[in-house]
Amino acid sequence: MQQAATATEQQAEQGHAPRYDLRQIDVDPNFWYPVAWSSKVRQGKAFAARFAGHPIALIRPEYGPVYALEDRCAHRQVPLSKGVVDDKGCIKCCYHGWAFDQQGKCVTVPYLNKEGVGRPVKSYPCREKSGLIFIFPGDPELADKVPVPDIAQVGNPEYKTRQFSPRLKCHYTFMHENLMDMNHQFLHRRQMGSITARFLGQDKGENFMEARYSFARKGGNQPLAEALIFGKHHDDGREQPVEEVVSIRTTYPYQTLQIHDKDGDLIMDLWACYLPLGETQQVTQAFGLLSVKKPKWTFLLDMAWPVLGLFTHRIFEEDREIVEMEQNAWRELGGDHNVEVFPVVKSLRELLARSGVPNRYAKPLKQG
Repeated sequence: MQQAATATEQQAEQGHAPRYDLRQIDVDPNFWYPVAWSSKVRQGKAFAARFAGHPIALIRPEYGPVYALEDRCAHRQVPLSKGVVDDKGCIKCCYHGWAFDQQGKCVTVPYLNKEGVGRPVKSYPCREKSGLIFIFPGDPELADKVPVPDIAQVGNPEYKTRQFSPRLKCHYTFMHENLMDMNHQFLHRRQMGSITARFLGQDKGENFMEARYSFARKGGNQPLAEALIFGKHHDDGREQPVEEVVSIRTTYPYQTLQIHDKDGDLIMDLWACYLPLGETQQVTQAFGLLSVKKPKWTFLLDMAWPVLGLFTHRIFEEDREIVEMEQNAWRELGGDHNVEVFPVVKSLRELLARSGVPNRYAKPLKQG
């Protein structure tokens, strides 16, 4: 906890550039981060996951909740996720059979047959919600004080929800910037046709940044998936009214995108968390859920669902390519040379900088 507080103090005052290269600022560990889908961790089995440079073993006993341990046996450091879950819910290392309980205590070294011999392994606070398994990688004493996030409209029968979890070769901050900045629609011209984002306003606070947009179609055919869900939009050469409002919000460390129709009803709700995988956090595992409001005739959405999936996949693949190119440029140039002019993204970068923790490779930037 002290590390995160010190790092926050080291950031420049709000409204100025961060002292550290944004791509060298790690996520604050004192939040709940998803590390796996619930369906991946089967009953009576263990599953290997990661948070930043830390290997995590998720164990689901035959009875009781899933729990998380460091994925290294205290004996020879081999992965506990390769082990066996016994009838007491403990994980037994695949090598010598050392057994560890839900708190990481070594309860059995079978060939010595006495207590207090084996060393414990680190345990992580662990929760399961909305089809995801979360861990709290920071100070465990803070875990009960920090809420597990609410996720899209999971569990709401009025919405249909899909999961996605792509892996990207880029720093997590590129993903926040990409979604927040709707001015990049030119990138998606092959999928979306010619549309223009219209900035409607913003809100920001100590831990959040929100931008709102509408879109005007300037040419090209409206994608089928979009028309099936939101209705047909026509380009008749006149200034188009605001049909939907798109709100993108980073509430650190999570990000959401919501679409409300002209009556103010929520018709689409996206939640995403960008989980860093490597030590330098330049590889990201995204966990996201996309909820779409069911129309009066539900079968129409069911019919459109595969089309929507293909459409969103194509959009995301274009985003993936561009953010990975940004990461490659950062690596080749030896730092962040971006010239940002959009005030929304400037504010977002300040939020990400002051909320995160400079990593051990980060060096203060020259002032001026």
